[in-house]
Amino acid sequence: MSTNESSALRKMIVDAMSGHHSHIDFDAVVEDFPSDLRGVKPCGAPHSAWQLLEHMRIAQWDILEFSRNPKHKSPKWPDEYWPKSEAPPSEEAWQQAIEGYQADARDLGDLIHNSDHLLRPIEHGQGQTLLREALLIANHNSYHLGQLMFVKKLVLSSPK
Repeated sequence: MSTNESSALRKMIVDAMSGHHSHIDFDAVVEDFPSDLRGVKPCGAPHSAWQLLEHMRIAQWDILEFSRNPKHKSPKWPDEYWPKSEAPPSEEAWQQAIEGYQADARDLGDLIHNSDHLLRPIEHGQGQTLLREALLIANHNSYHLGQLMFVKKLVLSSPK
């Protein structure tokens, strides 16, 4: 693969992880989400916006840390991947979740751009590669961004 092809592939991967390939990106979904609706779980929906946001942050952080830190221990599945409460404990918690997600997304993007081993198995893994982990994040983020956008539309359109 040429250097130009490699750069193009890495850019596509990072774009996919950010949600650009799912027709909406993370920032567009979380911007202007009314604070009084972040903990609302619409009728029939399995999660509130807070639960989805925090789950996305935790899962992305876990995959990033697994990819770069051989001593990383993943949270217990599923209990530690989802917040217990439907509502964020504070405005600061909501903002910290957004900022944490964004920082980890940048770090994962940097890891993808700077790695010389996208297809080499991660030494402390069980056959996973950095490419596989990036694609996992892209799929996971796309799925939950769609859910988060759906919840946002439902809570904004519901009668008060």
